[in-house]
Amino acid sequence: MSIQTIILLCVATLALGISVGYYLRYLRALSDKNSVELKIKEKILDAEKNALELTEKAEKKAEAIIAEGKKEMSEQAEGLKHKEVKLEKREDLLDERQSAIDLERKKIQQQLNEIGQKENELMSKKVEMEAEVEKIAGMTKQEAYKELVTKIETEQQEALNNRLIKLTQTGEEIFAQKAQNILLSAIHRLGNSFPTNFMTTSIELPNDEIKGKIIGKEGRNVRAFERITGVDVLIDDVPGYITLSSFDPIRREIARSAMETLLKDGRIQPAKIEECVEVSKHEVASLIKQMGEKATFEAQVPNLHPDLVVILGRLHFRTSYGQNVLWHSVEMANLAAILATEVGADVAVARAGALLHDIGKTVSHEMPGTHVEIGMRILRKYNVDEKVILAMRAHHEEYPYETAESIIVQVADSISGGRPGARHDSVEQYIKRLGDLEAIATSMAGVEQAFAIASGREIRIIVNPVKLNDLEALNLANMIAGEIEAQLRYPGEIKVHVIRETRSVTYAR
Repeated sequence: MSIQTIILLCVATLALGISVGYYLRYLRALSDKNSVELKIKEKILDAEKNALELTEKAEKKAEAIIAEGKKEMSEQAEGLKHKEVKLEKREDLLDERQSAIDLERKKIQQQLNEIGQKENELMSKKVEMEAEVEKIAGMTKQEAYKELVTKIETEQQEALNNRLIKLTQTGEEIFAQKAQNILLSAIHRLGNSFPTNFMTTSIELPNDEIKGKIIGKEGRNVRAFERITGVDVLIDDVPGYITLSSFDPIRREIARSAMETLLKDGRIQPAKIEECVEVSKHEVASLIKQMGEKATFEAQVPNLHPDLVVILGRLHFRTSYGQNVLWHSVEMANLAAILATEVGADVAVARAGALLHDIGKTVSHEMPGTHVEIGMRILRKYNVDEKVILAMRAHHEEYPYETAESIIVQVADSISGGRPGARHDSVEQYIKRLGDLEAIATSMAGVEQAFAIASGREIRIIVNPVKLNDLEALNLANMIAGEIEAQLRYPGEIKVHVIRETRSVTYAR
């Protein structure tokens, strides 16, 4: 065989093999396709079977629900029918009662008509009798009444005057006793609620060697402390103590806190001083806010502006005659609430007016005007109710009493500041006030002696009965009271008691 023949055979064989391979692959693919279609048909049959089962279950469940609904509807219909029967019975009962009421109303109306007729008959007889009496007496009813009153007034004038005086005195005594009981009850309930506070500016030193650290080289530490805090440091006034002096109580408190921190730390230098003062400022600011919130809570005065609460908290560091001003204000708020409840005034306004009455004292050393005027400006700035401003502004009688709450605030201020133990004076101030009281009284014409008693709460003045009569003695009491108000500063009130007596002396021989 030639090479060409062999090549042709190989090519034919290769072509035949390729054709057979493609045919076999086609048969395999056809077989796989039939298998996949069979699986798909099986899954479709399974899905249809499951759907049929689910449909049967749903139909059964729906039938059960429909049956249950029909049962509930039947029960509700039965209940409604029962209620309808009850309502019909009740309606019948109400109809019967209405009929009875209508019958009773008719009877009452008949009785009223009969009474009216009898009343008219009695009035006619009364008029006839009065006319007959006037005819017999020879005077009219008005003339007889006037003559009777005139006769009684003439015969019983002195007895009537005495009776009127007695009734007036009795009424005054009853009202005075009732007012005293109210005030005593308020003092008893709140008199010891808040102890007095004293601001101290003295700090105890652990040892005398620490004084050198406080002063520093050539005094740089103490100068830095005074410059940063704005207070004066007095080191050698009291052995074992240093004294901080400043007109501003907030600065004094910041300086006290910073100095105590420096003494505990032991490292005293300008940088450390500045650091401690900054920390103390934040601590004091936080304390002021806490004291303001505590005061508003205990005084039961909510919804104040946050800035106003902070300003109020600054009163924690103010004192008046040894009495802490903030807790004096809280005590006043509770006293004012008790008094307002007794007299029927607005308790909320009385509480707020009493709590905020001294708020101007927080900046009275920084602004012109009295603390009342400053307080009014502060309250108006924060849109406080005008009723509260009217209640607080009259507590020193700088403004007239325009509301009942303004009088209550003034009374509460007098109770809180004037009750025993509330405030304290030094011995020198106490003696000076007593001397000033007696000097004012003895400077008046006609005064023979004057004695300040009851811890300066009362002054008794004995006058010459020849130089002054009773009316002049009364005028003298008013004049002395006016001079005391104008010249002296004191908490509460002072009773001025002028005594005039005439003694007749003779001898039997």
